[in-house]
Amino acid sequence: MTETLYNQDFQIWLEKTIASLKNRDFNTLDVENLIEELTELGKSEKRTLESNLMILLAHLLKLQVQHDAPSSMQEGYSSIIEHRQRVLKNLRHTPSLKSYLETAIQSAYSDARKIAIKESKLAKLGVRIPDEHEYPVICPFSVEQILDEDFFLAINPINLPQQEK
Repeated sequence: MTETLYNQDFQIWLEKTIASLKNRDFNTLDVENLIEELTELGKSEKRTLESNLMILLAHLLKLQVQHDAPSSMQEGYSSIIEHRQRVLKNLRHTPSLKSYLETAIQSAYSDARKIAIKESKLAKLGVRIPDEHEYPVICPFSVEQILDEDFFLAINPINLPQQEK
């Protein structure tokens, strides 16, 4: 019956599983589905990290390649800040993900490169559209650069929008 409950109403299954664990009533646990859910939870953490890295890397890459675009067209600054904070938060909340970080970067970079290339083709009139070969096939950023909250300033300091003092 527990397995059918898992398939019929996940929320009730979850509540009963938590109650069984709290009561140390291990005989009533749906072990197979519990293992599956815990495995998926770990995968979900990794997917979240990769997703945030993908957006962060796409914007860093666009800033590097389209360094000559006017600052009004460089819309990635706020996204860089947001997604870098998400990555740092992921790593703070789940420190064991640090050992997966380089793999996650390699995994996310290919999609980040595709996004950067596609978005650069949407450049407004008068802005140079870079060739695909200008986007490195291998991630040009180190882990330290990716996590450095001031790194994008170093990529394109000249065209940065004016910050309030």
